[in-house]
Amino acid sequence: MTQLRCIAIDDEPFALEIMADNISKIPFLELTGTYANPLEAVPLLKRGQVDLLFLDIQMPTITGLQFLRTMGHKPLTIITTAYQQYALDGFELDVLDYLLKPIPFDRFQKAVLKAQEYFVLKKLSDHLITAPKHEAELPDSFVIYSEYKQIRIELDDVLYVEGLKDYVKIYLQSQPRPILTRLNLKNIQKRLPAQLFCRVHQSFIVSIRKITAYQRTRLFIQRQEIPVGGRFVFEFEQIMAAKVLY
Repeated sequence: MTQLRCIAIDDEPFALEIMADNISKIPFLELTGTYANPLEAVPLLKRGQVDLLFLDIQMPTITGLQFLRTMGHKPLTIITTAYQQYALDGFELDVLDYLLKPIPFDRFQKAVLKAQEYFVLKKLSDHLITAPKHEAELPDSFVIYSEYKQIRIELDDVLYVEGLKDYVKIYLQSQPRPILTRLNLKNIQKRLPAQLFCRVHQSFIVSIRKITAYQRTRLFIQRQEIPVGGRFVFEFEQIMAAKVLY
């Protein structure tokens, strides 16, 4: 699970206590600090050690909005305030969400789930944008044993792989019949670069480049429909969203 390092800035001690308690209930959040004065958080923010910032607006030293304007590279930011009138200003500064105090826990949970999705999407997008620089380092083929002989398979030829207990079927673009080999899906996945292939179901691995259409619970490679399993949906959607961005 992707962990988000977060801090909370608020001049009210009770508000910081409530925020710390809410954060402790979310498994993917790691609270690294609470601050009554925004300026005390500057060194941590400058070192890039904050993924998510919870920020109050009305503070005596400097307002939350003023503080945001002074920052160069901003982490994902969620405004926490009792004043609704600053919402437009916050969104003009690209804040992720705007929570009005007192903050119901279900509303807090919705905001941090959104933050997690944005964070994962950004990481995948950055990875895909830089991937072409390293493409030459990826293997272009792998070898399997089938029909009493060693067979070399080009990665770019693979459409998808279907698992059948102790065997897998490898479907290729270059031939109508799949290649059957005595390997389980977990072992074949180790031979397929994660930049190019994605596990989408208990029984299927697909070539990301060969996907021609997709929905939340299914995808198509050419005319073949392949299911997307429930526990694979989130990762699959983030990969496809990052692919669209790229």
